[in-house]
This record gives sequence, C-alpha cells and structure tokens, in this order.
Amino acid sequence: MAPKDLSLHHLIRPSANTEGTSAALIMMHGYGSNEEDLFSFAPEMPEDLFVISLRAPHPLQPFGYAWYAINFEAEKGKWNDTAQAVESREAILHFIGEATTAYNLDPSRINLLGFSQGSILGYALALSYPERIRTLVALSGYLDPSMLVAGFESKKHEDLEIYASHGQADMVIPPAWAQKTAASLKQLGLSHVYEEYPVGHGVSMENFRSFLQWLTPRY
Repeated sequence: MAPKDLSLHHLIRPSANTEGTSAALIMMHGYGSNEEDLFSFAPEMPEDLFVISLRAPHPLQPFGYAWYAINFEAEKGKWNDTAQAVESREAILHFIGEATTAYNLDPSRINLLGFSQGSILGYALALSYPERIRTLVALSGYLDPSMLVAGFESKKHEDLEIYASHGQADMVIPPAWAQKTAASLKQLGLSHVYEEYPVGHGVSMENFRSFLQWLTPRY
C-alpha cells in the first residue's frame, strides 16, 4: 500500500490486520530530521499496528525539517516559536482525523511516538486532546506548558498512558527538564513511566526494547 495524499507527508507500514479497523502508531521526528528517521523502528513494531511516520512541515537548510523554529542564539538558552508549535500540534491532530478515515484506523487506539522536538509535540497533543490519544512514547523530550490548549488541566487524562525516557548524558535537552516533566505528570495523576539511560541525545537498544515492551500490551 502506498501512502495516501494527505495534509502531511508521511511513510506507512500497513497493519497485518485485514479485518475491521487497526490500531495506529503515529511517529514524529526531531528537529532537523525527517520521516525516514523513526521509520527505522517500523519493522520491529507489532504486525497488527498501522505505523505512520510524519514529516514536519517546516523545511530547514540545507536539509531536514522542523515542527517549529528554534533560536539557538536566544538569551537564556533556546527560544521556541510557540505559535508554530501550536500550528503543528493542530496540523497533526487534523492529519490523525484524515488518516483515520483514509487507512481505516480505530479512533480509540491512536498512539504517539516522538523523539526530541517530536516528543515535545507529542506531550502537547496528548495532554491537550487526551480523548484522542491512547498512549504516548516520549523519547528525549519534555513538557512545554505554553504549547498546551487553555484549560487542559480540566480534561480527562485518566485513560492516557505515557512512557518517557531520557539520556543521562543528553547535551541537547537537559535531563532535568525531563525529570521536571515526570513530576508534572504525577501531579496531573497520569499513568506514566519515566526511565533514564547512560546515553546522550538518542535511543539505545535497551531503551528501544523497554518502550516496545511497555507499548505492546497497551495500544
């Protein structure tokens, strides 16, 4: 099956399920990468999952894509273009609606996996619209409250489950930011797991096996 012409460019690995709707895993890459990066996970995913790897909408020079702009020269560290992030959050939500129809997906079994900037967008989407997301695997990211919809705290998050992990030697996104996120999720009463690994800004094989083991019985 070739990818349909939807609002965001993407790659797919169809589900082996040929009857009824399928659970889906929507993957979002990091800043400066593309849809092929996380798609390398697809062959290892459960066969009955419909895997979709998205390309972010903003091209970067000389190559790669971003979900929103980052000013690395800003004072007090990196500055995120929150308006662009919110636009991307809504673009992904719209895409999920399109893909649910186009690929016969189960709307109650939509799962997210994001790395770095894609992980930050994953938090924004899952916490803003918990009624639309089953699980979130958040790799090397953190929660940015400015990217959430107003009043997200009052939404029903009891059915949303989150797996988060971070590299202890991450020089791109400090582990302290991820640790703070874990504390915030606990305050919201969300079911979540947080793990750290002795790596930098990346995903080790041990990390991969752990989140896959976590995800498999939940999607």
